[in-house]
Amino acid sequence: MSASPAVTHRIGVSAWIALILLQGAWYAWLFPPQHVPMWLALAVAVVPLLLPFLAIGNVRRALLWVGILSLFYFCHGIAESWSSAQERVPALLEVLLTLLLIGALGAGVKRRPKPTAR
Repeated sequence: MSASPAVTHRIGVSAWIALILLQGAWYAWLFPPQHVPMWLALAVAVVPLLLPFLAIGNVRRALLWVGILSLFYFCHGIAESWSSAQERVPALLEVLLTLLLIGALGAGVKRRPKPTAR
C-alpha cells in the first residue's frame, strides 16, 4: 500500500523547510563559522535549498530538485558527524531530514502495475 501523493508531498515539503531552518540555526546561532563570514556560510548552506522554490508551482518537480540537492546535505551531515563531536547532533539531524525527504520522494513515486502473465 502506497501513501497518497498529498501526504508524501506534505512530508517532503516539511523536511525541506526543516532542512532550511536547520542550516540557518546551525550557521547563524549554534556553531557560527570561525574562518569565513557568516553570510558566506549561510549563502552556501541555504541558497541552494531556496532555488527549488522557483519550481514550487509543480511540487513534485520542486521536491525532485530538493531531493537531488539533499544528497549533498546527506554527505555533509555524515562528514560533520564523523569529524566534529560538537556538531554531531545537528549533523545527524541533517542526515535524518535528508533521509526523510528522499524517503518521501520514493514513497510518492507512482508505481506501474505489474504485467500479467498470459
